[in-house]
Amino acid sequence: MIYDVAIIGAGHNGLITASYLAQAGKNVVIIEQNPFPGGAAVTSEVFKGFKYSVFSYAVSLLSPQIINELNLNKNGLEILPLKSTFTPLNDNKYLLRTDDPHQTSIEISKYSQHDASNYPKFLLMMSRMAEAIKPILSMIPPNPWKMKISNLAKLLRLSKHAYSLGQDDFYTLLKLMTMSASSFLDEWFESEPLKGTLASSGIIGTFLGPRSPGTAYIMLHHYMGELDGKYRTWGIPKGGMGAISDAIERTAVKYGTKLYYSSKVVRINCEQNIAKSITLSDGKNILAKQIASSLDPHYTFLNLIDKSHLPQDFLNNIKSYKIQGSSGKINLSLDSLPTFKCLPHNGQHLKGAISISPSVDYLENAYDEAKNGYISSEPYLDVLIPSTLDSSISPPNKHVMSIFVQYAPYYLKNGWGVTEKNKLTENVISTLEKYVPNIRNIILHKQTLTPLDIERKIGMTQGNIFHGELTPHQLFFMRPTIGYGDYKTPIKGLFICGSGSHPGGGVSGYPGRNAAKTILANS
Repeated sequence: MIYDVAIIGAGHNGLITASYLAQAGKNVVIIEQNPFPGGAAVTSEVFKGFKYSVFSYAVSLLSPQIINELNLNKNGLEILPLKSTFTPLNDNKYLLRTDDPHQTSIEISKYSQHDASNYPKFLLMMSRMAEAIKPILSMIPPNPWKMKISNLAKLLRLSKHAYSLGQDDFYTLLKLMTMSASSFLDEWFESEPLKGTLASSGIIGTFLGPRSPGTAYIMLHHYMGELDGKYRTWGIPKGGMGAISDAIERTAVKYGTKLYYSSKVVRINCEQNIAKSITLSDGKNILAKQIASSLDPHYTFLNLIDKSHLPQDFLNNIKSYKIQGSSGKINLSLDSLPTFKCLPHNGQHLKGAISISPSVDYLENAYDEAKNGYISSEPYLDVLIPSTLDSSISPPNKHVMSIFVQYAPYYLKNGWGVTEKNKLTENVISTLEKYVPNIRNIILHKQTLTPLDIERKIGMTQGNIFHGELTPHQLFFMRPTIGYGDYKTPIKGLFICGSGSHPGGGVSGYPGRNAAKTILANS
C-alpha cells in the first residue's frame, strides 16, 4: 500500500498535520516510537493515583483557531485558566499578580508606584505586539531569495502589515525582536521583583540569560498565549497535557488517519532526490507519496537521511543550528499543600503560576553557572500545582507539583550521571525550601528529568524543548535555516512539521497546521 502522506512522530504537531491532511481527504499514516501519542504533551500515572504532565506542563500558545477547526473541545479538551502569578521573595515579602487589575496595581505599588502606573500600559503594549505577530504565526514564510510570484506577494503582505503598525509600534516590535528582556524591561520598570518575574518568560527553554540579546522576543513569544481572547493567559488541560494529544488524536482517527505506535523510524529512503519511503527498526518499509517529519531538524536530517542526498551548505547550516538543551523538569507528589513563609494560607497564589525569580540578577547568576557547564545552584523555577484546579490528577487531599527548572544544561563539566541528577534534584528542593519550609516533609514521590532524560525518552535532541533556540537568526524564513522556512526541504516530497519550523516551540500547533497547508499545496 502507498499512503498519500506518512508522518514521523505523533507529537502534537504531527497529529495536527495528520488531522488537517486527513480532513482534506488524504490517506495518512503516523509512525510513533512510543506506545502513546503526544511526544512531550503527555499525562502519565508515574505513581499510583498521581498523574503527571511529565514534560510539557501548561497550555500557553495553543491556537484557538486550531482548537475550533479541529473541534478539540468536542473531543474532550477542557482548559482551566491560570489566573495569577505569585513570586515569593526574601524577608517574607512577595509579589502577586492576578486577573484583577486593581488588586495587581496595589501589589506592584508596594515596590514602586511608578511601576504600578506603568504596568497597565505595558500590558496594552504587549497585547498590541501579540496582535501584530499573530498573523505571521499562521503564515507560511516566503523565501526572499526565490523570485516567485507567491514569495513576492507574501513579502508585499509583510511590508503592508509592518506599515499598518505605525511608526511607534513598529519601533517597539523591532526592539522586542533584538533587545534583551532585561534592557527592554528597564525602559518600563524600576522594581526588581516585577522585572525579575517578567524577565523569566524570556529565558524559558533557552540557553541565554535575561541580559542576552534576543530574549525580549522570547518573552513576547510566551506572551502570545491566548485564552478566551486574552493574551498572556495560560492554562492547564483537565486531565493533564496528555488531554491535548488525546483530543487531537481522536480528530485524526475520526478522519481516517492510521497510527503505528511502538514503531521507530530509522531511515527516510530517497531515490533521485525524491523521498519514497521510510524504514522502521523491524525492517518494515512504509511507502508514501509524501513524507513529513515532526522530529527536530537535527534528528531528521543528521540521523534519518543519507547525507549524500543533502546539499553541503544545507548540512553545514543544520549542524550549526543552535539546539542545546538548557532545562530540566521535576514532578512531585505531595502529601498536602505547600506552606509559603510569605503567604502561609491556602489561596489564589497556589492556583496559578509560582515563579522563583526574585530579580534579574538572580536569573543572570543562574545563567552564569550554566554557561560554564554547571547546574544552577539557585535555579529559576516555574512551579504549578495543577491539582488545585483539577482534582482528577491526584488522590483526595493530595497534590501534584510540577517544576520547570532553568538552568540544567545538556553539556555539563562532569556529564549527566547519577550524582549530577541527584544534585539537580537537591538544588531545586533546597531553593524551594527557602520559600516553603515544609516542602521536604510533604514530598511523597519525585521524578527528575534531565535534558539527557528528555532526549532519551522522547527523542528531542539535547532535550531542547523548542526543537532549537528561538533566537532572531533562527526565526521565520530562517527556521530551521535560510531558504527552508516554508516546511519544504532539499528533498522533493519531504517536509518538516515540528517545532523546529516556523513559528517555533511551545504547544501552539502552528507548525503542524502550516505544514499541512504546504503539503496540500504541493500534492
